[in-house]
Amino acid sequence: MKPAVANLATRVICLRIVPKTGSPIYLTRHARNLVMGGHTYLSGSGYDFTGYAADASMSPGVVDLEGIAGLAGIGYDEIASGLFDNARCYLFATTWNAPVEDEEPLVASLLGKTTLIDSRYRIEEMALIDALNQSVGKTYTAACPKTFGGTEFAGCKKALGPLTVTGTLTAVTSRTVFRDSTRGEPADYFAAGTIAFTSGANAGLKPLEIKRHEADGTLETFEPFHYPVAIGDAYTLIPGCRKRLADCRDKWANGVNFGGFSNIPADSQYAQVGAR
Repeated sequence: MKPAVANLATRVICLRIVPKTGSPIYLTRHARNLVMGGHTYLSGSGYDFTGYAADASMSPGVVDLEGIAGLAGIGYDEIASGLFDNARCYLFATTWNAPVEDEEPLVASLLGKTTLIDSRYRIEEMALIDALNQSVGKTYTAACPKTFGGTEFAGCKKALGPLTVTGTLTAVTSRTVFRDSTRGEPADYFAAGTIAFTSGANAGLKPLEIKRHEADGTLETFEPFHYPVAIGDAYTLIPGCRKRLADCRDKWANGVNFGGFSNIPADSQYAQVGAR
């Protein structure tokens, strides 16, 4: 690291946001744009990143991003549609008169909870180490706790590649209900699965979970897609699993990998009446 980076007269803070899809966003606190690493870090009003902190311990470093939607490439639609969900963020310091990308790394994080109020936004970021902050061990539940299609040790191991299908919509009712009349799968086959669009206004956005699937190809999602859905939009469809023994054994012929305990008593003894 150059000694000049520690000089407050030339030191400047920069932020790089890398979403899972789409182009990265480059921001700087300097009074003018900075070019480094072949990228232009934008300067301007309407946004700020504050509260960043990091130390040599295992405590996570954090940084909050606040601003006015529509400025610096961070629009209301992009935030509301989930484009920046779990995007990687890199905060670093450099010298404004001789900038070098990632010269003094400060914080690496993931975009977390987003709050939208009118035209303003606030994004709380999570440290990368937070990804390790999860329960480890066996979970005893009636429903299978495994991720459908997961390949981890003792996971579901059901290959999703052969089950994944593509197509185009032939009818649209709303942002949550649409149909592909060419589908021939039985009713409920894709329920609890996911659908993502590969063309149209919603292309590249995160997949949404399917609430209902009819034999005529009608699909309904729990959440609405952010942009209007149109006839002819291409999609990728992955069936799901309701995490029940009957589904795992009869629908997917994968009972040997079922991770639930279907004979666990219900919370109330009265709820068990007639369960058998």
